[in-house]
Amino acid sequence: MKPGAAPVHRLELRLRELAQLFNSMDPAPFLEKDLDRDAEDYIASWAMQCPADSRFHITIHLQQMPAEADAGNLIAESIHNFFGYKAELAQRELTGLLRQGRTSLLIGLGFLALCLAAANAIAEYASGTFLVLGRESLTIAGWVAMWRPIQIFLYEWWPVNRRRRVYLQLSHAQVHVSEARPPRAPTEAKAAATGAAKKPPPPS
Repeated sequence: MKPGAAPVHRLELRLRELAQLFNSMDPAPFLEKDLDRDAEDYIASWAMQCPADSRFHITIHLQQMPAEADAGNLIAESIHNFFGYKAELAQRELTGLLRQGRTSLLIGLGFLALCLAAANAIAEYASGTFLVLGRESLTIAGWVAMWRPIQIFLYEWWPVNRRRRVYLQLSHAQVHVSEARPPRAPTEAKAAATGAAKKPPPPS
């Protein structure tokens, strides 16, 4: 790998048939089908463990290849379309979350200003145990109103953005589909080994 180049991470999936990869209940055309939930979770969780600037190569070994001549290209395009759609959904979620954070911030700042102004007014014109308690309560309530925007801008937005970036990278992943030989049954393997053992040596 060249210095500064994005690292390449490879994933191999071994499946019996294509139905294990795509959601068989999805009536959409093949290129718009959703992935099977287990397959989606497995691929996404694997990609989430890789560095942020990674590139992905996915190899799918199928024991039963589809009849279409260009099945590999169709499968790759379908996977790209699915994760591109997931990236778009994550982008919408991120946009809505940041909009909610900005609105919450404005509301929180306004409420905090009112609470602090009221607390200062109480401290300036009155005294006593209950008034001191009211002043402190207003101050605490004002800062509590800032909890939601602080939570959004410090903690909640970056996991959504990370998920969006991973989906976007998976939508451009290199996908290769190959036919896998089914594993031999134990009886067949035993018979082959027995036949090889009983084979007479070649004549000298």
